[in-house]
Amino acid sequence: MRRLWLLFAQTATICLALVFIVNTLKPEWLHNLPFGSKNLQFISSTIPVLEAPANSAAPISYRGAAKRAMPSVVNIFTTKEVKYPRSPLYNDPLFKQFFGNVPTPPPEKQTSLGSGVIVSPDGYIITNNHVVRSADEIDVVLSDGRKAIAKAVGNDPETDLALIKIDLPNLPAITFGRIENASVGDVVLAIGNPFGVGQTTTMGIISALGRSHLDINVFENFIQTDAAINPGNSGGALIDTNGNLLGINSAIFSQSGGSLGIGFAIPVSTVKSVMDDLITHGKVIRGWIGVEPQEITPELAENFGVKEKTGILIAAVVRGGPADNAGIKPGDVLIKVNDTSVTDLTMMMNLVAQLAPNQKAKLTLLRKGKPLTVDVLIGTRRPVSPSANDENDDHD
Repeated sequence: MRRLWLLFAQTATICLALVFIVNTLKPEWLHNLPFGSKNLQFISSTIPVLEAPANSAAPISYRGAAKRAMPSVVNIFTTKEVKYPRSPLYNDPLFKQFFGNVPTPPPEKQTSLGSGVIVSPDGYIITNNHVVRSADEIDVVLSDGRKAIAKAVGNDPETDLALIKIDLPNLPAITFGRIENASVGDVVLAIGNPFGVGQTTTMGIISALGRSHLDINVFENFIQTDAAINPGNSGGALIDTNGNLLGINSAIFSQSGGSLGIGFAIPVSTVKSVMDDLITHGKVIRGWIGVEPQEITPELAENFGVKEKTGILIAAVVRGGPADNAGIKPGDVLIKVNDTSVTDLTMMMNLVAQLAPNQKAKLTLLRKGKPLTVDVLIGTRRPVSPSANDENDDHD
C-alpha cells in the first residue's frame, strides 16, 4: 500500500510539473483540454485557479452612468479664519497683577470639506450653501487631479444652495435630468467625497418625492433616497441610471453622524431656478405678500371662528404690505393662488415665492365662510435664515 501511495505522489508531482512547464513555454497546447484550461492561471506560479474570460461583465451594472457623471463632481475644501474675542477678564487689574498682560489669542484657520457639481463648461459649480458659507478660500479639486481656487457667485440660504466659479479649460459639465419623470422606486446613484476618503459612488432608490416639513430649509421639496450620503457628500450629485443629474445631495437624517438610509437631495427644478437667478441677479428674487400664514388647527379655528378644514389661515398681516393694501385681513383663509389650490403651508410658501414681484396675482380667500377674490401687487421677499425661530413670520 505504501509503494502505491509513493507511486501516486510521484506521478502527481510529475504531472503538475509538466503542466507548469507547458503552461509557461507553450500555453497554446492547453487550450483544447476538456476542463477549460484556457482559464487556468497561476498565482505565485504554483496555485492553479479559474479566471473569468477577459470580456466578461456583470449582468447588471451602472458603470456607464457613474463613468458619465463622476468627472463632473468635484471635491471642495474651504478655509476660514476664526478670531476668538479677547476676554474682559484680561483687563481686570487683579488678573493683571497675578498674570500680567496676556496677549490676545491668535486667529485659527478652520477647514471643512464637501462636494460640488460642474453645471456649465464656463466653470459654474453648484454646491450647498453650508459647504462654502463664510469661507475665506474655496479650493476645488477635479476628478482628473486639476485644482483651482473658486470665487463665490451667489448663495441662497433658504434653499441651502450656492454657486461658485472656477477658471479652467475643458470642464466636464453634467447633463440635467428631468425630475418630473422620476418616480419612487427608481434606482439612483449618489456621488461625492464622504469623510474626505475620495470620490465615492453609492447606490439606492428614490424613497420619496416632494419631502417637506423637515425644518432643514425654508423652502423644501426634497428627494428622499436610501443611497448612502455621509458628511462630505453635501453638494454632490444624485444621478439617474443614465448619468443625468436629478438633485444635489444636501442632508441626512442621522443620530450618529453616519448614513442610516435616509438622505435628502434638492431637485434639479429648484437648482435650475436658483442658479439662473444667482447668475442673472447675484441673488434669488422671490415674491412676497406680507402675511403670517399658519396651518389650520382646531385651536386656531376656534380662536378665529374658522369652520374650514382646508386652506391656510392668515394669522397676521404686515401693515402697509401687499396683502394689507389689497384688503386681506387676519382670519381670512387662503384657498387659491391664481388658479392653483393651496393644500398646505409649504405649498403656499412655494406658490407665493414663485410669483414675480411688481406683478399682480389673484388670491382666492374665504372670509366668514364666503369666497372672496382679491388682486395683490406682489412685493419682493426679504431673505430669511432657515435657522430663524419662526421662519414663516412676516415673510410670505
